[in-house]
Amino acid sequence: MNFDFSVFLRSDLPPPAQRWSAFPEYNFVGGHNDATGVPAADLAAAAQKVLSREGSTLATYWLESGPQGYRPLREFVAAKLEARAGLACSPDEVLITSGSLQALDLVNALLLEPGDVVIVEAATYGGALTRLGKLGVDYVGVDLDQDGMRPDALAVVLGDLAAAGRKPKFIYTIPTVQNPTGTVMSHQRRLALLELAREHGVPVFEDDCYADLLWERQRPAAIRALDDAGQVIYCGSFSKSIAPALRVGYVVADWPVLSRLLPLKTDGGTGALEQMVLAEYASGKFDGHVTALQQTLRDKCQTMMAALEEQFGATAEFEAPSGGIFIWITLPEGVDTGKLAQAALAEGVALNPGSEWMADAEAGRNRLRLCFANPSKETIQKGVARLAEICHRETGIPVRSANVSRDA
Repeated sequence: MNFDFSVFLRSDLPPPAQRWSAFPEYNFVGGHNDATGVPAADLAAAAQKVLSREGSTLATYWLESGPQGYRPLREFVAAKLEARAGLACSPDEVLITSGSLQALDLVNALLLEPGDVVIVEAATYGGALTRLGKLGVDYVGVDLDQDGMRPDALAVVLGDLAAAGRKPKFIYTIPTVQNPTGTVMSHQRRLALLELAREHGVPVFEDDCYADLLWERQRPAAIRALDDAGQVIYCGSFSKSIAPALRVGYVVADWPVLSRLLPLKTDGGTGALEQMVLAEYASGKFDGHVTALQQTLRDKCQTMMAALEEQFGATAEFEAPSGGIFIWITLPEGVDTGKLAQAALAEGVALNPGSEWMADAEAGRNRLRLCFANPSKETIQKGVARLAEICHRETGIPVRSANVSRDA
């Protein structure tokens, strides 16, 4: 008989995890990326080279670079941001984290207490919403369109909060290849957001972890690049541009902020080997790799959009994303994508219901997010066909999907 730990557990724990067996046959959830695009051979060569040269530094924490992370990687991040985002920063303004999720957790730990309020985009990263909820923090969504967060709507939200005597702790935005919508905030709106933040004295937290996967056009300068007052905290990641499982991200902020974040990062340092290998690899191959990955993802996106149009017709509304790995879809009123997700998963199709990705969960009831990056084109086509069949059976939508074969 096993010892019963249940009587000793905290009362506020989440439900227990289920044993993992395998990914669903048609896996359209999460931030998984294209498997063929992982530069495994080049990463292996970089690992051998950097370990032969600097392997002895693994004997100490921080790789003789200090608690902010491996300095060659911080130097690469600084150079990359200046070249790709117009953001000039010093390696001393960069903190390497275990993915952008740790960056989010650190900023939350630095700024938030129960009862605080944060401004987010109306549709936004579900992980951010979950974390705010667990911290007992309120959040208010701001409408967005194809040019990103609407400044007029932001002004109303800021004004309403001020009238209620509540000052938001920060404005959280994903301006470049927004998650889940795939939109890009225009340069003028970035300036307007920053002006409103200055007017109300509110920090901005800029999450740019998908920005390297923009394929439609030249990206606007980062919001932090437009900020000369140190009001913007910036974070990014290598999870989407290189490989999700590497778990390496970064925060860029002025030293007064970094000096308060560092004591909160009590993990003994982000994985040293990952940092060393990334720095060695990226210094010469990052740009070429990202260019090839962008094309691969764009092709897969077009495959999924064509499959959605074929299988769902006008009943699935979506805008072509400007980059990234997701398509944000609206189904007709009355469709509950939470229930659809459960029925689909039972038949091997995994999707993200929209209520998990919106500040107003009810407004996302008939929406869903599909990730096209990891499955092959053939799998995308078959998976969307199966999803349409399940959706038709469960909701009557789309009407014509009953004529489509299960794996067409």
